Amino acid sequence: MKNIKRIAATAAVLAATLGLSACANMSAQDKNTAVGAGVGAVAGSVLTGGSAVGTVGGAAVGGVIGNQVQKPPR
Repeated sequence: MKNIKRIAATAAVLAATLGLSACANMSAQDKNTAVGAGVGAVAGSVLTGGSAVGTVGGAAVGGVIGNQVQKPPR
């Protein structure tokens, strides 16, 4: 059981490192979309008791809201 937890922790750290390096060339609107999707996924998961549908739905709604928060000037 300890090996599984160690592998999961290593995978999480690796995913976070790769995920953060991918944000280097993102615009402000792209960053807001990503943050909104992350927050929405967590909120959807919490509100639905860990349901996958709630998590995906929350991520979709949060991404749309994050995208619309700061639109670039036309």
